[in-house]
Amino acid sequence: MRRGVGKADLFASLVVFLVALPLCVGVAVASGVPAELGLVTGIVGGLVAGALPGSSLQVSGPAAGLTVLVYEAVRAHGIEVLGVLVLGAGLVQLGLGALRLGRWFRAVSVAVVQGMLAGIGLVLVAGQVYTLGDAAAPADGLGKLAGLVSLPGRVDPVALSVGAATVAVLLLWPRWRRGARLVPAPLVAVALAAAVTGVFDLEVRRVEVRGLLESVRVPEAADFGRLTEVGVIGTVVAFALIASAESLFSAAAVDRLHHGRRTDYDRELMAQGAGNAVCGVLGALPMTAVIVRSAANVQAGARTKASRVLHGVWLLVFTALLPGVLGVIPVAALAGLLVHAGCKLVPVREVAALWRGHRGEVVVLVVTAGAIVLGNLFEGVLLGLALAVAKTAWDASHVHVETEDRGDAGMVVRVLGHATFLRLPKLLDALEALPRDREVRLELGGLRHLDHACAAALEGWAAARGKGGGEEGYGLVATRRSTS
Repeated sequence: MRRGVGKADLFASLVVFLVALPLCVGVAVASGVPAELGLVTGIVGGLVAGALPGSSLQVSGPAAGLTVLVYEAVRAHGIEVLGVLVLGAGLVQLGLGALRLGRWFRAVSVAVVQGMLAGIGLVLVAGQVYTLGDAAAPADGLGKLAGLVSLPGRVDPVALSVGAATVAVLLLWPRWRRGARLVPAPLVAVALAAAVTGVFDLEVRRVEVRGLLESVRVPEAADFGRLTEVGVIGTVVAFALIASAESLFSAAAVDRLHHGRRTDYDRELMAQGAGNAVCGVLGALPMTAVIVRSAANVQAGARTKASRVLHGVWLLVFTALLPGVLGVIPVAALAGLLVHAGCKLVPVREVAALWRGHRGEVVVLVVTAGAIVLGNLFEGVLLGLALAVAKTAWDASHVHVETEDRGDAGMVVRVLGHATFLRLPKLLDALEALPRDREVRLELGGLRHLDHACAAALEGWAAARGKGGGEEGYGLVATRRSTS
């Protein structure tokens, strides 16, 4: 064993492999593509993104956070275009990393990111509940929610029992800490479901196995012509931005779990881009850094990036030598796995904490999540970003009016803070409430910012107020020179 690859990294790589295996398969099935493509993305995440510099301990692969977007893209454009979409997203990520824009993803409102994940989680859960009972799910998010009313009469009770039992194991197994450290809950849950359905020969739908080479599809020249379509370009941008944001937020979370080298965000973005470019060439799913696998890697004692590279090796060995094992896995068990993962994407505790101190952030989060559920992922994120910017502008526009009565000398009115059009009604209300039988001097030296709308309104107010004295009597000329 070469230097740098110790027992800790070897053990951690096996743990991450056991966590990643069922998740790779489950994400692929939920995305509407062959199960093998999820494993291909996991392999590339280990061997390509894992070998490149950036974040030393976080692990990449197919993620539940992109499941909804991939499913919509495959349904709208066809699976043959998936490789072009993922390749394009990877190239965009490489460009963003080369331009050193990775660190700017940390400037995205946390409420928008949490709202995005919550919306994805809700849509994912709503869709996978149908799969739990081997029932067909409506295409759009609103249809999935509306269809839940009539769902009980359409489910297969055997499949539902398998899926519900899988969720129960996922919830109960981690309570046995010693066992959970040795064997991850996802593997235990899926393995038990496969064993029970096999032993009792239960009539439930199982994962369809096509073989690795049959599933991989290299994009053809004609596929690249689809990049001229507006919808395809929008999907590429959505893939790139959402995968980048999720990866870099995951990196920040992983950095808090260990005391080793911190993440270089620009390099990590380029590593993710390189991995997605390779996934695109192979026609596989897009990848992101995944917090579940990354946390398992850290908690298993990983020391270097060798652990994440080796987890890719184990996935490759499994896919090459034991592909038939996938055919015994019940689809309902994978649905249970993703229902559990989707619920964890909804930040219930974070919302409660935000509500106590930052209720405006909760509004941004809820609106973003709701727009994703009722519309689509890209539009929901854009709406959330717009709302976050508007909220920030509103919060920054604090204006305060102070009055000082100097008796026979009249009144001095000082305007302090940031005077923008957002606070103009409040400012004018305060000025209009001043006594009309008193001489007033308006001082604007305390303003840090005065936009054009407020400047024009103040000039109009002063002109109307001082018909005989002109603006200079109100200090506007002097104070205007000290504001911007």
